[in-house]
Amino acid sequence: MIGAAALSLFGAFFHGVPGARIYLGNINASTLEPLGKSLSVVSWHIFTIFLTVSGATFLAVAFDLASASAAWPLIAANALGAMLFLGLSFRGHKALLRLPGIYLMGITALCGALALS
Repeated sequence: MIGAAALSLFGAFFHGVPGARIYLGNINASTLEPLGKSLSVVSWHIFTIFLTVSGATFLAVAFDLASASAAWPLIAANALGAMLFLGLSFRGHKALLRLPGIYLMGITALCGALALS
């Protein structure tokens, strides 16, 4: 469970700080209409929040501050996120395979599931 927490918190930091600088710089410099830019910014930050909450929950479960059942929805969300990356990559979005999301989400789900098995 500590592994799942560490991956989530590592991901939250890098997604939220250097990743945000790069991504949001690209979005703001794009020709995307203002609503599209706003929705993209919100989506980016919601995912950073998801990673942070996941890491905190996995830590709480690891230290018996929360029931193990609290981890299962986050394990499922990480597994489904990894499958989404994979599925989209097969549908013409091959660049997704170069991003860490598929790997971090998949390994996070695996670490969490193994810890609860």
